[in-house]
Amino acid sequence: MAAAAPAGEPEVIRDKAAMRAWSRRQRAEGKTVVLVPTMGFLHEGHLSLVSAAAAVPGPVAVVVSIYVNPSQFAPTEDLATYPSDLAGDLRKLASTGAVHAVFNPPDLYHRGAVSARRAAEAPSCLDAGGDGHETWIRVERLEKGLCGASRPVFFRGVATVVAKLFNVVEPDVAMFGKKDYQQWRLICRMVRDLDFAVEIVGSEIVREADGLAMSSRNVRLSPEEREKALSISRSLVNARTAALNNSNSASEHIKDQIVQTLTEAGGRVDYVETVEQESLVPVETIDRPVVICVAAWFGKVRLIDNIEIHIQS
Repeated sequence: MAAAAPAGEPEVIRDKAAMRAWSRRQRAEGKTVVLVPTMGFLHEGHLSLVSAAAAVPGPVAVVVSIYVNPSQFAPTEDLATYPSDLAGDLRKLASTGAVHAVFNPPDLYHRGAVSARRAAEAPSCLDAGGDGHETWIRVERLEKGLCGASRPVFFRGVATVVAKLFNVVEPDVAMFGKKDYQQWRLICRMVRDLDFAVEIVGSEIVREADGLAMSSRNVRLSPEEREKALSISRSLVNARTAALNNSNSASEHIKDQIVQTLTEAGGRVDYVETVEQESLVPVETIDRPVVICVAAWFGKVRLIDNIEIHIQS
């Protein structure tokens, strides 16, 4: 039986020590603390994670973190333009009636003095220097390939900030969307390898009515770019149909078809890969459970998507 919905708006907590103390009080009262980590600018995909969090068995205390993590952005990436609407996010979370607390820290990192020259040469938008943050978590194999190939500091930043959130919030359960498939698998591996006492739940991709995977970046697409971006989900559905209808499908052929579809629609392909679902190792033949992962640019917006194919080996 799920816990009763919280009364009124969720409590907003900005201090790390206060957040940790709040979670410990909830657990002392017999509640399961469930964390939904986000970078804000919430959409229905995020709210579906909140619903899944509220449905965890037993009395629950649901925490949503809102924090745009600078360590996963390279200086050339879109940190400065990443969309933000905290007031709107809080209204959306209050409307669910399921969120007990929102963790919105001003900063999760210790900063050092950084010169302009050093900042320009830094691997990420968080750059240490002096006595600033210098401890990183690497999931060495799973962070390579797919998004890690073109964003070499991304998963270092993701693993580190998630570990920090786990240490601050101390959740029993954490919800992650499977749209960020590599991220989800990487966090599962980090939790296993470092013995975090956190259950990781992967939630299915939530899509717009026309099939576009929900993303905070979608708002930056022009109407024309958005229409062209529908080629991603269409090509993935066609690829799954082809694989299920043809045993031992060659992944290279399916990849070529997706690349052609996206390119003809005006997209610039970052990668298309067919990989094993857990190890993320590329496969030549689709003869086992796999996931096809795609990243492509439409205009100045980089979108990712994927589709699982459940073929028994």
